[in-house]
Amino acid sequence: MAVLTEWRVPPAHQPRASDYGFDLDRALASVVGLHAIIPSDAFSAETLGTERAGNGVVIDDGLVLTIGYLVTEAESVWLHLGDGRVVEGHVLGFDAVTGFGLVQALGQLDIEPLPLGSSADIRLGDRVVVGGAGGRTRSLASRIVAKQEFAGYWEYLLDEALFTYPAHPNWGGTGLINERGELIGIGSLQLQRERDGKAEHVNMIVPIDLLKPILDDLRKFGRVNKPARPWLGLYSTEIDNRVVVIGISANGPAARAELKSEDVILAVAGEKVTSQAAFYRKMWSLGAAGVDVPLTVHHDGVTFDVTVTSTDRFKLLKAPKLH
Repeated sequence: MAVLTEWRVPPAHQPRASDYGFDLDRALASVVGLHAIIPSDAFSAETLGTERAGNGVVIDDGLVLTIGYLVTEAESVWLHLGDGRVVEGHVLGFDAVTGFGLVQALGQLDIEPLPLGSSADIRLGDRVVVGGAGGRTRSLASRIVAKQEFAGYWEYLLDEALFTYPAHPNWGGTGLINERGELIGIGSLQLQRERDGKAEHVNMIVPIDLLKPILDDLRKFGRVNKPARPWLGLYSTEIDNRVVVIGISANGPAARAELKSEDVILAVAGEKVTSQAAFYRKMWSLGAAGVDVPLTVHHDGVTFDVTVTSTDRFKLLKAPKLH
């Protein structure tokens, strides 16, 4: 089994216990390492790899919250604890809308869960800790630098994501901890932004308030118990107020409709779209997964209409291995 690589956050950026009004070491003990093995023929293997490592946070007895891409289609999951123990886990659920993933430990963790706080209460400039597995040396003293919409190239949209600076170098599944020692988000990405003419890295964090309405469903059903959003299986970006296709998911609806990279999505159901967010919202407003999505597309000087029959992306994923 692969071991989690040895590294440390530079001492100047590590959180100091004296700076916080809660037991920092106790809170960080709730963050565990996570190592997942995915079958080579899994739908997500080509884009996300067959071996994934990151972090997760214990939020209930044996229940670990992480970022879903680490455990999507995993056939085995191992939780690395601070005392050196390794405990097998089972993927309990995944939500493509928020990006959260849940893992149930199959052995005793003996770790106190981190209480859930309110991500809505956090303010720009607030001090936070981005907690990684391994305590203070793997964690980062950070601040909230933005709360804003985030559109991902993989048909993903958050109305309000949290952004922190400086950025944690091993961000996947990290726990965002507020000044009361509560979990207010889970680390998803590292992004680059321009500030004062210089590029700096920030972490994008999925807010914990998005978990609360769906947690029971994820535990009971492995997913949210309502009709899925339409999914086309295309990757896009914004260039000069245009939605440009940068990749097509193999075997997805967009591939079957013969959409191609460098296609420009001009309109959805006759309504002009100039941003990823507008594209997604219009597509999702048409109905549940399976609905026909009429697109107006421009490619190589030609504009044409094409109707893509959407699907539920879950249908393409391997079910978690039962224990």
